[in-house]
Amino acid sequence: MDLPLMTQPTCAQDAFWCQTISQWTGNQWLASYADLLIATPLNIVLILIVAFIVRWLVHRTINRLTQGNGKPPKLLTPLRERRADTLTAELLSERRLQRARTIGSVLKSIASLVIYGLAVIYVLQVLSIQIAPVLASAGVLGVAVAFGAQNLVRDFLSGMFMLVEDQYGVGDVVDLGEASGTVEAVGLRVTTLRDINGTVWYVRNGEILRVGNSSQGFAVAVVDFPISHTSDVQKAIEVAAKVATDAASREPLSKDVLNPPEMLGVDQITSETITLRLTTKVRPGRQWSVQRRLRAEIKRAYDEEDIEPPYPYGRPLPPSPVA
Repeated sequence: MDLPLMTQPTCAQDAFWCQTISQWTGNQWLASYADLLIATPLNIVLILIVAFIVRWLVHRTINRLTQGNGKPPKLLTPLRERRADTLTAELLSERRLQRARTIGSVLKSIASLVIYGLAVIYVLQVLSIQIAPVLASAGVLGVAVAFGAQNLVRDFLSGMFMLVEDQYGVGDVVDLGEASGTVEAVGLRVTTLRDINGTVWYVRNGEILRVGNSSQGFAVAVVDFPISHTSDVQKAIEVAAKVATDAASREPLSKDVLNPPEMLGVDQITSETITLRLTTKVRPGRQWSVQRRLRAEIKRAYDEEDIEPPYPYGRPLPPSPVA
């Protein structure tokens, strides 16, 4: 009656899986390695399953925060936003969604790295592998990769700060130094913009040293118009001021002009021309359209009032003196 007990492995007294396998199979060798063959793989599978579930929940939460559903994404609520009033609702929504998705992608990547990193550490502990040498090797490898990818890291960090601070976004008219134009896409590494000639520029965020944004707050339309030295300067000033004020009070300029035009008077005098200057505060990004319209209106009024330009082309030249 005592023979079956003598054939049981010694681990059957205190190990659940060893005792269970011994009872099921009666194989002492298999029961002795039951912990390694069954318990360890089950623990690893359980750790991986938990890691996948946690990662899925975190990514789902981030996705919910980055989806606006017709409203500003919740992820941007605590962040500062410099909104351009000239952007249409569709373009503004695209800008917000792109900004939220880009930040969300970074958060998801960080979350995946942390969760999977912790899972790997727990798996190594289950396998009874010393973690300290592995972490030391990973640190050395990380330093080597960082030295080899300095530009990539700089682009990434610059893109992160730019997105958090909302220095510019989709639809803004910006000057990035070497390139200027309308922003079409904003990423963590590259900003894409299209200039006035239709050329698409891809600018690395790490190479951007300064940003001039013409689409934030307000802009100033500056209109310079030259007249000849023989013209009545006071009359030219009065005509330009009246025409600009009237034009700014009518559509289409009334939608873009924020303050009445201000006539600054004579801005420059050269040997050939007298330049008058007029300014007005307009909605951001609309200064060029307002300037073109005001120039056309002032030119028409000057022609009606016989205020001569500095180069009266098309008019008959005075007769040359007879020798």
